[in-house]
Amino acid sequence: MLHWTIMTLFPEMFAPLQSSILARATKAEKIKIDLVNFREYSTDKHRKVDDYSFSPGAGLVLTCQPIADCLQAIDPDHRAHRIFMTPAAPVLNQTKVETLAHYQHIIILCGHYEGVDQRVIDACFDEVISIGKFVLTGGEIPAMVLIDAVSRYVEGVINPASLCDESYVGDKLEYPQYTRPREWQGRMVPEVLLSGNHAAIQKWKNAASNVVTQKYIKGEGENER
Repeated sequence: MLHWTIMTLFPEMFAPLQSSILARATKAEKIKIDLVNFREYSTDKHRKVDDYSFSPGAGLVLTCQPIADCLQAIDPDHRAHRIFMTPAAPVLNQTKVETLAHYQHIIILCGHYEGVDQRVIDACFDEVISIGKFVLTGGEIPAMVLIDAVSRYVEGVINPASLCDESYVGDKLEYPQYTRPREWQGRMVPEVLLSGNHAAIQKWKNAASNVVTQKYIKGEGENER
């Protein structure tokens, strides 16, 4: 079982994790998801968890004390793998997703406001992860993305066959999918998929995957120039 602990100021944002595949995985005890509001660990009399930055600029910064004390309470021996979600980090990829699925306990800190005091990140966390080259209002949505992506690779969560031909497995994107009817608004299902010839179908899948990969991945560098 993979145990997730999410440190957040807004636990109500994680309601989507209580539905669909992740809900079934939780019920089957394949994964466990705990939500911890680290504001509860603030020693400030007003339960403040942020303060002004020493650097000139707008916004407040989350302080070290509530985060460090929360970690000490939930993981006193630092046995869990600790991740801080931030745009200023390596972007999540499929290799990292599969690697994280082997941990037994992962703690995620969801940042907010202008950021988090770097000292507590350096002292208390094992790595930082981004979900893309853009900025969101907080780390809650990135945390849900990470949980969903990694939990799929936990044994028993989904059919292993579904993981074989996915996008980004083997550095390729998945081939297009089709279902009934054979014709929709004048658009036809490729004839080879109706042939029953498994070798020909596999050949089509490989070729179609190469086309999609070339279009959306290999062409990224050209689009960015």
